[in-house]
This record gives sequence, structure tokens and C-alpha cells, in this order.
Amino acid sequence: MLSPSQSDSYPAVAILLAAYNGAEWLDSQLESILAQEGVYVTLFVSVDPSTDKTAELIAGWATRDPRIIVLPQHEAQGGATANFFRLILDVDIDAFDYVGFADQDDIWLKDKLARAVDNMAEHNAAGYSSNALAFWDDGRTTLIHKAQPQKRWDFLFECAGPGSTFVLSNALISSIKDFLRHNPAKLSDIWLYDWFCYAYARGHAYTWFIDEYAGVQYRQHKVNCVGANQGIKAFMRRAKLVIDGSALRQALFLARLAGVDKDPFVQRLVGMRRRDMLYLAGNAWHCRRRMRDVGLFFCASVLMAFRGIDSIDETDH
Repeated sequence: MLSPSQSDSYPAVAILLAAYNGAEWLDSQLESILAQEGVYVTLFVSVDPSTDKTAELIAGWATRDPRIIVLPQHEAQGGATANFFRLILDVDIDAFDYVGFADQDDIWLKDKLARAVDNMAEHNAAGYSSNALAFWDDGRTTLIHKAQPQKRWDFLFECAGPGSTFVLSNALISSIKDFLRHNPAKLSDIWLYDWFCYAYARGHAYTWFIDEYAGVQYRQHKVNCVGANQGIKAFMRRAKLVIDGSALRQALFLARLAGVDKDPFVQRLVGMRRRDMLYLAGNAWHCRRRMRDVGLFFCASVLMAFRGIDSIDETDH
């Protein structure tokens, strides 16, 4: 652990943690964040009103470690994405070189942040994410592999990894913060804060690096907000959102937020007609990173073409 007097020679990283009913897991997560090596961490926590001892637990940690700053109590934000947006908007990030996100139930390896910073410098990247190792209490583990080569349009159709692996430069997070501040009415329509951050970065020509390293142990349990895409139930839940057009509508919404909605590729999809979905199928290679997902994307696009979906209203959002 670095002392404040040592911090001048290390990158300053603000970590934003959204908490809700997380008392069961928070001790191990907080320990792993505060044990990061090679960076100076300040942890900002926003607690949604909880029914367990989350608020009290975090308050106790904050009294013992000045690197933990708890934001004032607020009304329920309505989910993790809204809570993370609250953190981005309310935390003063000017003094920090980088900003990262943390879930309440993971465990970080000690070099997670230092490796992120090093890779961002090496690749001149404003955004970083990585693979993660999902684990269950029964001892099962599986690699969440996200580090395939990026494609031209993947940011509209998938995220760059779990948000807990994200690290953003001050320039990128400041731009995102400014956007959120000036577009408050749009925030409730964004499904996932991490997907939005990735789409915003790519759409605004910020370089993003996805690391093969798994610096996060990604805990899986019954109340994960999203969790690893494992098992038939998770597959069917996501498939329904794709087949009924919900995922495509979100992608087109993100295209607007990312400033790429006027691109001819995006414009071809707005009508959601049969020929538009077949056009999307023909461009599947440019829309997903993993080969298996390219195939599934192609099949889903063809199915939407012949099943038919409602077009998006140009006045929506």
C-alpha cells in the first residue's frame, strides 16, 4: 500500500464503486482494490439504499482508510448503471490520471491497475478492458474471453468486457462526463454503463485496448446484475432480446449517443426491413469479435429478416 507522500511518483487512479446489498462480498473486494500495487488509488463509493449492512460496512472502512470516500446518501438510483452514472457525474475527477469501475463482489489481482496503465501507455489508448475469470462458490471457473481483435462496428453490438475491468484516461472520462451532464434525459434508456462507455469511446475515435490478461476474479451468484453469459437460461435471455429487435434498437440508440448515427452503415439499419436485416447479416463479420458470435449474429439477423420486427421510430430518444 502506498502512502499519500509516495503518490506523486505513481499514477493516480480513481475507482468508482456502485454498491447495493453487497455486505456479503464487500470486504474481499475492498481489500483487493486497496492492495493495488504501482498506482495510488482513491476509492469513491455510492451506496444505493440497501436492506443489509452495506452502508455501515463501507462507512466503517472509510473511517479506517482515508483513501475511501463515500458519496452522500441519495435516493435509489434504480440499478447499477444509474448508480455508476451518478458516480461519474458527482465525483471530481480532475486530479486523477485514470478512472476505473468496480463491482462490489469481485476480487482484483494486485497488478490489475498497474498493468492497465502500462498497456494504455504502450498502445496510446484512452480506454482499457480485459478478460476476466468468472468463478462460483462451488469452485467452478471459466474464462470470460473478450480480447479478440476489434471490428469496425463491434462497439454497437457488444461490450469490451466486464465494466469492472475498465480503466479510462482522464480525457475520455471527462468527455463522457460532459456528455452525461448535457443529456440527462437519455440516461435512463441506456442498458449498461460499460457498453455505453465503450461505444462512446469508439464512436468518438478514442483508441481502446482489450487485454488478454484476466486481472479480475468475476464472482457469479444469483443476484448478479448481468453476470457471465453461461448456461442455457442466460443464452435464451439474451437471444430473446436479439430476436425481438430490442438489442438492435439499443445498438441504434448507442449509435446516436456515440455520434455515428449518420454513417451509411447505421442508416441502412434504421428501417429494420427485411433487406436491412439481410444487409446486417452480410456484415456480421464487422459486428462481433469472436468467430462463434459472428455465426450466431449472422443467423439471428437472417431470422429477424424473415420473422420481421417493428421499425425504430426516428423520433425515439
